[in-house]
Amino acid sequence: MREGRASITAGGRAWTTLAPMSEPTGAARRRGPFQVGDQVQLTDPKGRHYTFTLEAGKSFHTHKGAFPHDELIGAPEGTVVRTTGNVAYLALRPLLPDYVLSMPRGAAVVYPKDAGQILAMADIFPGARVVEAGVGSGSLSTFLLRAVGDQGMLHSYERRADFAEIAQGNVERYFGGPHPAWRLTVGDLQDNLSDTEVDRVILDMLAPWECLEAVSKALVPGGILCAYVATTTQLARTVESIREHGTFNEPAAWETMVRTWHVEGLAVRPDHRMIGHTGFLLTARRLADGVEPPMRRRRPAKGAYGEDYSGPGSGSGRG
Repeated sequence: MREGRASITAGGRAWTTLAPMSEPTGAARRRGPFQVGDQVQLTDPKGRHYTFTLEAGKSFHTHKGAFPHDELIGAPEGTVVRTTGNVAYLALRPLLPDYVLSMPRGAAVVYPKDAGQILAMADIFPGARVVEAGVGSGSLSTFLLRAVGDQGMLHSYERRADFAEIAQGNVERYFGGPHPAWRLTVGDLQDNLSDTEVDRVILDMLAPWECLEAVSKALVPGGILCAYVATTTQLARTVESIREHGTFNEPAAWETMVRTWHVEGLAVRPDHRMIGHTGFLLTARRLADGVEPPMRRRRPAKGAYGEDYSGPGSGSGRG
């Protein structure tokens, strides 16, 4: 790793310290003039997006004409190009939220609104050791790798080899090659998890409650389990299973919705469409070994564990 000198000033005093100079994986593809191999996102006058990869000698074609890729190679981001039909397109690199929504899919992607919540509420930090189960198309894996950085670790587990192959292609296309912090295993997490001293575990799968024992053994005390589930029945069973397991604190559960607004002069109103329910998120923290979670003071709602309840703990006499 190359080192350079960084000047620091505080309290009227100045000194020099060594700072790492090498760029994190993929950083060079996020700044500077457009290069061959870069992803480019074009925006037309109606706000529609078109994404392609720059190749020397190739042309981009639309029903409004074409223009050569060479016109963008070496040009700065924010350049406007015109087709042979004299239609102007704004050229920028796609942001990560744009990329994951347009990349090839095997399974449904984790939407940016949920990925952002996972990064924040699961407290994914640079250098973190993270385990992920359920890779899908690689959307969340890409967000997680950007957060943990080259010095972190992301070990992803995916049951389906075809999904894993698509996810690997999407992740490597975004970073420009293999990421040094990523390891991808094809198989079930509960059967293959060998990682220890893990800081965070993210479960995007059908039955996360089946993995609690393996996850509990892998997480460090204070580590965070975060689960992403689609239905209320999955949410309820996961939460109750975490409570019953006894090695986690009281889980928190929520969902997020995003509504954009139309702003034009005095016409300020919410848009007619919004990104509503995509899934539920929940988090819980690993307790120290041998510690029992404190009893909850809040009493369950009347009937919450009545005769019709058949989930975890249904035979424990709760009511």
